[in-house]
Amino acid sequence: MEKNKINVTSDNIFPIIKRFLYSDQEVFLRELVSNATDAIIKFKTLVKLGEIEEAVNELLKIKVRIDKKEKTIHIIDNGIGMTKEEVEKYINQIAFSGAEEFIQKYQDKGSTIIGHFGLGFYSSFMVAKKVMIFTQSYRKKYSSVFWSCEGTPTFSIEEIEEKRERGTEIVLFINEESKEFLEYDRILKLLHKYCKFMPIPISIYSEEEKKEIIINNTSPIWKKNPIHLKDKDYLNFYHELYPEQLEDALFWVHLKIDHPFRLTGVLYFTKIENRMYVHKDKVFLYQNQVYITGNLEGVVPDFLSLLRGVIDSPDIPLNVSRSHLQSDISVRNISKYITRKVADKLDSMFLKNRKNFQNKWKDIKTFVEYGMITTKSFFEKANNFFLYPTVNGYFFTFKEVKKQIKNIQINKEGKIVFLYTSDPEKQYSYIKEAKDRSYEVFILDSPLTVHFVQKLETTHKDISFVRVDSDHIDKLIDKKEEQYFSELSDKEKKDLKNIVHSHLMNEYEFSVKLENLSKKDPPFLIIIPEFVRRMREMSSLGTEIKDKKNFYQLIVNTNHLLMKKILKEPDNEIKKSLIQEALNLTLLSKNLLNGKNLTIFIEKKIEDLVKQ
Repeated sequence: MEKNKINVTSDNIFPIIKRFLYSDQEVFLRELVSNATDAIIKFKTLVKLGEIEEAVNELLKIKVRIDKKEKTIHIIDNGIGMTKEEVEKYINQIAFSGAEEFIQKYQDKGSTIIGHFGLGFYSSFMVAKKVMIFTQSYRKKYSSVFWSCEGTPTFSIEEIEEKRERGTEIVLFINEESKEFLEYDRILKLLHKYCKFMPIPISIYSEEEKKEIIINNTSPIWKKNPIHLKDKDYLNFYHELYPEQLEDALFWVHLKIDHPFRLTGVLYFTKIENRMYVHKDKVFLYQNQVYITGNLEGVVPDFLSLLRGVIDSPDIPLNVSRSHLQSDISVRNISKYITRKVADKLDSMFLKNRKNFQNKWKDIKTFVEYGMITTKSFFEKANNFFLYPTVNGYFFTFKEVKKQIKNIQINKEGKIVFLYTSDPEKQYSYIKEAKDRSYEVFILDSPLTVHFVQKLETTHKDISFVRVDSDHIDKLIDKKEEQYFSELSDKEKKDLKNIVHSHLMNEYEFSVKLENLSKKDPPFLIIIPEFVRRMREMSSLGTEIKDKKNFYQLIVNTNHLLMKKILKEPDNEIKKSLIQEALNLTLLSKNLLNGKNLTIFIEKKIEDLVKQ
């Protein structure tokens, strides 16, 4: 069998780099500033190891200079620099990483190098028609070097007589299609996006603006020891990350682990509005203090996207363009670690200061519900601190709830019934009926409630959740086969149902159901049965219900005195008036009477008052 090597021709490599390697042109600046950062970190490492004898007194920094008139961008560093041999090795050989080579040589010396793939420099050709390099090695015996290339496999390289200062200057001659990058504000915005927390000072200077400013914080909070930090430090950093946010974060969790992977970061808990909106670009991923992405899908579970903050890990695998994450076992382990740390933080807060935790509950409950619904490991931990607030102002955990109601709120199937309300004001009359029977009613009013209660019912087979307005209270906790008996005969019931149905207003497509309730109960109840309502609420999150009619069910109380009056009334118009008057009052109590019918109802009531 014949064996050979696959050849990649240099003529084809530049079109690939320009069009396919990087998903966004703007990352050229991140790549070149990262290379400059590496050059300075390498130099600092050699100084620290005593391999450079000369005293280093100047500030080690990177300068980005824009010359709009000459249509150039200069990235200048005073780092390690390169010899002619090193330029030929690291620049002329595509995908040969000097950073990777340095890491292997000094892997036990604690240096934090950014680059790995040896491709970042060539991203400059996405925006430049020509690139020049001027460089001087830290080893003074070597000459300064000039390199130039116009985006083809042909380049020029020579040693120059003029001795330059140590370091490297890269000059980009910006092409016509990319002239937006000659604007000061555009480059400043990109530096803030990608380089805001790089470990080496970075300045920007414009020949037009004639000013130089430092743009980055070289020591962000996530790189510091939490022991030395105060609440004020975390809050100040939160506003540095999110300057548009006027409110402070509620609390935070500081992430730090060195084994089996390296990861640091800070995640902030903020007030979450009582609606479902996942902002998946609010937790930022960094790698060695270089911004990578705001989309952490695959790194953290979805529910953590409701938080804000920063995660920095050199061990998260990226593709060669550093634009996309690659899923592997280390990513899954990182995801598990972050989930556990968040759960531990909440559990610790609950145990240390329950009252304070209860005060924050309204703002974080949607986050906790989302986590419990979507992530099994979080559910198991959060089930201990998830709070069930009652309409009376108390807070119970799941175990406490079961203990509180297990002897009172149990149905004929033997299940413990959790009565809940989604709106204490609108469902006041139903809550009152429950309280009159000494039942506990909980407030579950998040957009995820329907999914949350189904998750709990699936996990705990001995419980059942029902919203307090989904039926008459004695039907919701049905302890007996029949609590009340009807005084009407079967024929009278049949006639009553037909009469009520025939005199319903056309706008209301209720299904009619007769029930034997107390004489003290209203003549009509309008409900959405628990199952039907759950399906309807799920549809608002994307699941469509084919039959949108008959959501509402009209319960007719056969024992109410009004029903006997309707049956005995010989005048058909009076029957209709009695039914519609009672129905209007019921609709009004459910906020279902509106438009034309509401106007007619009000006008008639005013007319009746005048006649009195």
